[in-house]
Amino acid sequence: MSKYLEFNTPASKEAKEFAADFGLDNHGLTYLDRIYWNLPDEALYEEAIFRNEGKLSYQGPLVVKTGKHTARAAADKFVVKEESTDDKIWWGIYNRPFSLEKFSGVMNRLGAWAQGEELYVQDCYAGADPEYKLPVRIITEKAWHSLFARNMFITTADRDELKKFRPEFTVISVPGFKLDPKIDGTRTETGIILNFDARTAIIANSLYGGEIKKSVFTVLNFLLTFRDVLPMHCSANVGKNGDAALFFGLSGTGKTTLSADPNRQLIGDDEHGWSSEGVFNFEGGCYAKVIQLSEESEPEIYACTKRFGTILENVVIDPASRRIDLDDDIITENTRASYPLEFIPNTVSEGYVHTHPKNVIFLTCDASGVMPPIARLNPAQAQYHFISGYTSKIAGTEIGLGIEPQITFSACFGAPFMVRHPYEYAAMLKQRMLKHNVNVWLVNTGWVGGRFGVGKRISIRHTRNLLNAALDGVLDNVEYRKDKLFGFEVPLSCPNVPEDVLEPSNSWGNKDEYWKKYDALAARFNENFKLFKKDCSQEVIEAGPKRMKI
Repeated sequence: MSKYLEFNTPASKEAKEFAADFGLDNHGLTYLDRIYWNLPDEALYEEAIFRNEGKLSYQGPLVVKTGKHTARAAADKFVVKEESTDDKIWWGIYNRPFSLEKFSGVMNRLGAWAQGEELYVQDCYAGADPEYKLPVRIITEKAWHSLFARNMFITTADRDELKKFRPEFTVISVPGFKLDPKIDGTRTETGIILNFDARTAIIANSLYGGEIKKSVFTVLNFLLTFRDVLPMHCSANVGKNGDAALFFGLSGTGKTTLSADPNRQLIGDDEHGWSSEGVFNFEGGCYAKVIQLSEESEPEIYACTKRFGTILENVVIDPASRRIDLDDDIITENTRASYPLEFIPNTVSEGYVHTHPKNVIFLTCDASGVMPPIARLNPAQAQYHFISGYTSKIAGTEIGLGIEPQITFSACFGAPFMVRHPYEYAAMLKQRMLKHNVNVWLVNTGWVGGRFGVGKRISIRHTRNLLNAALDGVLDNVEYRKDKLFGFEVPLSCPNVPEDVLEPSNSWGNKDEYWKKYDALAARFNENFKLFKKDCSQEVIEAGPKRMKI
């Protein structure tokens, strides 16, 4: 909305109704036109539609487009390098250093740019466990981003609590504010800049809602380690007997889909902490990929695409009928749905359990089509594969990805969000695995019968049956074979899964080609792990794959 036009919007009169005493002037934002404080969903719907930020679709979801940024701008993320972070950050391609001087310059220009603008504020929390929850303020230029924050984080309707709210970290999302590469030293006009000393993050020149969510996750990945909490890029659920399970994996590997199990209660779909008491969700909502979503395979998530309160990002909508098409990828493969966790019927309402995981699952999307669908790891192998984080980046999840998946190694199954060195997180995971006698499984949700373009994606039905057998203890009582290259154990049988599926070479027409491809993947593992060897024990190093003898 232009700062030069003077007229009321639907929520103008209620803009200050839920205002905090701790104002935006404390963040360097002054001389603003109007601030919309902690508006509820309905008011934000009206504001977003009034401002032409989105369309109301059939049955109620708000459909928005994110412009040129239909995924995270992973190459444009920076962390301010100062005394408190200098020797504690994993500096490199995921955490590019940014100077205090340049950050001050950006903040000054942002303050000038914001004068006369209208902004939205949501005062909320990250971290469901009351012992560890972080008060977070999300300041946005767009009304739908404010609704996104309400969906993704934990909110309160208590007027007195909102009035007294003081954030311990603030995210400022301003897609209309552009950085200047010549002045700021950035790669483009887009930037995600985190300053742990100032407890502030700036998201400039991106409409993609996921940047807000992942910025807060990155913040927790740093701060919580100093409170003996392991932050994890994983989904989590819990069985009827209190047996929690964690599902690690990058976007597109199945975290959200596989953790939404009607026979288990969902704790959360993406980001969690593992404390000395148990597991807790960082968020209050879900952010699911919905391209080609099937009502038959994923009924709980599918139902959310037809509910008021859901935000659908870059989903194609018919302007006349207002019906959506989840199969159309003309805008992006990375279509998304943001919705409150309570929309999933079978959830842990508190967002945390004071029990420890019995099973940990590493989800890998193997685009080469050679990995077994499930394997059991010993503790050393678990650390090796956690640090390696092998998977494939799926089309659309990051800017610059094409249609074909890219084989990658993402430490801790979430390297772009890991602020500290991977061995710090791996050490915390090891301590918890050994203390609580956790079973660790490597599950391939990628291709079988050949690489991408030749084989096909493994059936989600088979994956679910394998997981259910692992979580229910059925796989504790079957025979295993030792993998020739990786040394992990692969079950020879599983109820409701054809035995041929458990031996991936059986689905290849040429077994010699299969073994050459598998050996080539082992070589990729070994080459990648050279980056981490100096910080690992010999036991973990030796847990890696052995090349074929020619």
